[in-house]
Amino acid sequence: MERGVVELSGPFDLQSTVESGQSYLWDRPDGRMYEETGVHGGDAWYETTARVDGEPAVLRIRQVDDRLEWESTVEATPVLRERLRLDDDLPAIRATAPDDDIVRDAYDAYWGMHLVCDPPFPSLISFICSAQMRVSRIHGMQERLREAFGTPVEFDGETYHAYPTPEQLATASEEELRDLSLGYRAPYVRDTARLVADGEDPGDVPEDYEAAREALTRFVGVGQKVADCVLLFSLGFLEAVPLDTWIRTTIEEYYPDCDRGTYADTSRAIRTAFGGEYAGYTQTYAFHYLR
Repeated sequence: MERGVVELSGPFDLQSTVESGQSYLWDRPDGRMYEETGVHGGDAWYETTARVDGEPAVLRIRQVDDRLEWESTVEATPVLRERLRLDDDLPAIRATAPDDDIVRDAYDAYWGMHLVCDPPFPSLISFICSAQMRVSRIHGMQERLREAFGTPVEFDGETYHAYPTPEQLATASEEELRDLSLGYRAPYVRDTARLVADGEDPGDVPEDYEAAREALTRFVGVGQKVADCVLLFSLGFLEAVPLDTWIRTTIEEYYPDCDRGTYADTSRAIRTAFGGEYAGYTQTYAFHYLR
């Protein structure tokens, strides 16, 4: 086992970052995922897996004041810097957001929450599973997929399971996936896994944001909202604003002039209202605050 510390140079809130519906790849071994437990989740540990040089690895972290303590099967600092976007300049990002009540309250309530940068395939599958689901149920689906199809990894006397590769999920039958409570999403997950296993790379998208969103809809079960989630929480398109029920309600109540009828037109308008380049950050704060 390797251990280390990452000193935090700016505001950071681990609990909000990994429990805000951006990522479903983390878990709390204390069983209290998605419960309100105070600032930074106290000293709670969080666990996930990653692939480092092609091999599955386990990462375990907790926040203690202005540092992250970690335990892992590998040197975890570079993985954490990437996955938790630790180098993002939150004060500069917040300065681009509108100074209105809902945005100000959201940033104040969860100040220190960063966006995540998950691997493209797990992010894609997670958000295909997200339709009409509470965050706890989406998270549970990903845990069951790990246990059923992921590679076992031994760490600290326990057996973990890496997130399944596209090839591992491509072997799943629709019945097996339905048995994991994926419901109607089961064939979407299977067929998308097969596409990726056959060479369709969800991380290979155009640099232009709207073209990238359109490119992701080639995967089964992926509409514009799911595509926006993957762009924002995996591929670094920080201007993306996924238009889910909560954000649409926010638009109706606080930004009615941004409701343009279609997804694409409303998306352009709310991106401008939320500050453009970092609109996805403001959206994520608002989403977590309202939810």
